[in-house]
Amino acid sequence: MNRRDVADVAGTIALAAWGAFGVLTAVVVTGDGRPLRLDHNLLLWSAGHRPHAAVTLARDVTATGTGAIPYALAVLAGLIAGRSARHRLLAAACFAGCLAAGQALRYGVMELVRRPRPPLTDWATHASGWGFPSGHTTTGAITAGLLIAAVTLRAPRGATALRLIIGCWGALVGLTRIYLGVHWFTDVVGGWLFAVGWLGTCLWVTARRLPGSFVTGTAPAPGRRQDHAPQDPDH
Repeated sequence: MNRRDVADVAGTIALAAWGAFGVLTAVVVTGDGRPLRLDHNLLLWSAGHRPHAAVTLARDVTATGTGAIPYALAVLAGLIAGRSARHRLLAAACFAGCLAAGQALRYGVMELVRRPRPPLTDWATHASGWGFPSGHTTTGAITAGLLIAAVTLRAPRGATALRLIIGCWGALVGLTRIYLGVHWFTDVVGGWLFAVGWLGTCLWVTARRLPGSFVTGTAPAPGRRQDHAPQDPDH
């Protein structure tokens, strides 16, 4: 798949995700932030199924979706994705920037929507701020997407199991937020949609703007001059 095809696919996915996110946001706003029936049902189920070991595991998983860990993983993804030593450093900065910008945009949406979280009596961990879209969910999903993109660049025809593991981790971060009672289900869905939309947008820009020599496994778009980069002794 050449870069133009990648850009087309990424753009389509981004538009679909942003459209779905817009619809869900409208539902939340017009309902004054009130939870849906499914939100209530999943919260009730979670509150009634919390053995100590499961809660401890959920807290450990949810902790990986915030703080320094996602940024460390984003930098790691950049180091994996770059083709040369110089490109790896630039990619690490770009990947971390993608995560930071996504978090900033998500925070702005949270402040605009101002959706309350579930009742405090149902919480099984600490939380702060508004509920929609879920911050841990968004951060974990963006980070997982960056890692999957990096692995795919390095091993386009392999590493399926690794990509699946990364994807499951990103999804589990969001699910723990529901299980621990600090987010409604629709908060988490909103976080997933936001992350997909943001990643698709970043990939669209990357596929259209970066030279083909920046990454491995990419071909120049038809009709465009192929970039010729000097061989790097580290590669």
